[in-house]
Amino acid sequence: MDLGLKGLNVLITGGTKGIGRQCAEIFADEGANVAVCARDNAGVTETIEALKAKGVTAIGRGVDVGNKHALASWVSDSAVALGGIDIVVANVSALAVADDEAAWEAGFGVDMMHSVRLVNAAMPYLEKSKAASVTLISSVSGREIDFTGPAYGAFKAALVHYAQGLAVKLAPQGIRANTVSPGNTYFEGGIWQNIEQNNKDLFAEALGMNPMGRMASPQEIARGVVFLSSPASSFTTGTNLVIDGALTKGVQL
Repeated sequence: MDLGLKGLNVLITGGTKGIGRQCAEIFADEGANVAVCARDNAGVTETIEALKAKGVTAIGRGVDVGNKHALASWVSDSAVALGGIDIVVANVSALAVADDEAAWEAGFGVDMMHSVRLVNAAMPYLEKSKAASVTLISSVSGREIDFTGPAYGAFKAALVHYAQGLAVKLAPQGIRANTVSPGNTYFEGGIWQNIEQNNKDLFAEALGMNPMGRMASPQEIARGVVFLSSPASSFTTGTNLVIDGALTKGVQL
């Protein structure tokens, strides 16, 4: 299937590892130009070189997405360098899973407000695109109560609500907005590898909850993100795509 991504311009926050990196790789494989940001400058440099090797334009910058002005500057500079913005993917999370005030503050500043600010900064460019799309990465923790802290799940649920509102508001302009809610996703350097190494009981408990007997790979989540973001999914907006291997038990109507 041709996803219609060739020549489109994509911005991805947290695009150097895990789900974000795999999104960047697949977008580039499909012929899209990609801008990434992350806090790890070395990771940004390595990612850019890998994407350029695929024959597309790739740029990036080390950015703290919790910093409003740094994030807005990256968006505007990327738009100039790429010649516009067609797709944005808000992928960064503070992963604040503790049950304390610090988790609420981190979740609001990073998970929630970085997504809002990314959309706001990109909107003047999305309004000029004929294939405009916003995809926010939520979580199955936003659908049901699990062993993560209350702040994490609350903000992931808020992202779904926010995207639904955007979808209704922006539909007349042809701008789509969706969320993807991954289940437990394992990759080298990720939170679940850390838990596997440092909290074996929790890792075993979480793995036991997965009906498929394993966790997702970043590629499996990223494929859904890229499809949902692409022109091939042009009539899909206001949707929360759950990719969790049947981990969650609630029926999504």
